[in-house]
Amino acid sequence: MTQVKPPQELSAPQRNAPPPPQASPESAGQVSGGPSMGRLVGLDLARALAVFGMYIVHIAPMDSPQGSVGSWVYFLAEGRSSALFATLAGFSLMLIAGRREPKAGLAGRQAKARIAIRAVILLALGTVLAMEYGDIIILAYYGVYFLLALLLVRLSARTLALIAAGIALVMPQLAFVLKMWLSDSVQQTVNAYDPLERLSTVGVLDLLLTGLYPTITWMAFVTTGMALARLDLSAPVVRRRLAVLGAGLATAAYGLATLLTGASAVWNVGAGGGPSSGSGRGSMGSGYAVSGSMGGGSAVSGPMGSAPGGPELSAADLLGAVSHTGTTFDTIGCAGIAILVIVAATAAMDRLPLLRRLAKPVIAVGTMSLTVYVGHFLAQSAWPASGAGTTTSWVPVLTYILTAIVFATIWSRFFRRGPLEYLLNAATKPAKYIR
Repeated sequence: MTQVKPPQELSAPQRNAPPPPQASPESAGQVSGGPSMGRLVGLDLARALAVFGMYIVHIAPMDSPQGSVGSWVYFLAEGRSSALFATLAGFSLMLIAGRREPKAGLAGRQAKARIAIRAVILLALGTVLAMEYGDIIILAYYGVYFLLALLLVRLSARTLALIAAGIALVMPQLAFVLKMWLSDSVQQTVNAYDPLERLSTVGVLDLLLTGLYPTITWMAFVTTGMALARLDLSAPVVRRRLAVLGAGLATAAYGLATLLTGASAVWNVGAGGGPSSGSGRGSMGSGYAVSGSMGGGSAVSGPMGSAPGGPELSAADLLGAVSHTGTTFDTIGCAGIAILVIVAATAAMDRLPLLRRLAKPVIAVGTMSLTVYVGHFLAQSAWPASGAGTTTSWVPVLTYILTAIVFATIWSRFFRRGPLEYLLNAATKPAKYIR
């Protein structure tokens, strides 16, 4: 799962900056007054970690022995990796629109045109992939996120943070009410007139409300990433404050959910008893109830038990924090962890030169996250035995991760962007004709 993933204006290289083949458009440049190029390399490291987390959720065994390392790795990756991916997407949007200072005038209009073109392409690409792989594809959702984000690109970090907080606090409850109001007959009526639903079974209702990454709640992650981009992540005091904020959000969200709904609704890890199982008091159902190989068009249940046959919900379910349920606690907890990962990655790349050199192959994966994200779905079509729910070994997921690292390392030695990143960048060229 998955991100889907997303360049900015380039500036002259600085001392200690990575060689151009190893840096994505986001990492390879900076805006006036922003942090150094080296610190932005941390975003690519975070992207790679998000992609690997989605590999784990999509490929790794879902029923590792209770309390084992594998069960905890799966639990930590589920939901939180895709939330990190969406948060990084919001950050990337600001690299296009003007990171520390929003672009204005002609430059601003062209930047918005680039974002809009990307949104349309991702929506189309996501729809095509969803025809084969179902609701688990995040790219079409990205298209909707990007279009809505156009309304926010000129806002300050404080305003964006307040919007993100408002979405996390209010929208899960609103989504719950809307889903209760939208009966099956109403949804079927809406879907009957929805061309996206007929094409891929991921229609407008899914994208906005009932899918696995519904816009109504997931814009909290995108807006969080946009707010982070407005901050000077090179300043130690900013990083410290963000680290405290991220840790506080995650601790408060998961701690309160545990107190209110029981530990099993948040922390139950093990064979058939992890967050995906929907077990435990306050559980809102399966986050990734995937049946069969993803290469065969798997059936994936949506958040809040929205899939057909999902469990009946009650208002008490809103107090849980199970991955992909879209509750307030789930959203805040995932946002807190995303902030922690981004801050840790940027700080590590800045303060640990040796680690930065050792991490270059992993960083290369982050520079072409769209390519390796789409690639792992295509690979599962060619190798169905590696799909979710079809393997009891961690060898396939480790093979996918190693293959992505090797591919990205070799490709980045010869090309500045990944294959799909190059095509996406080329498709936005017409934006320069905006006047």
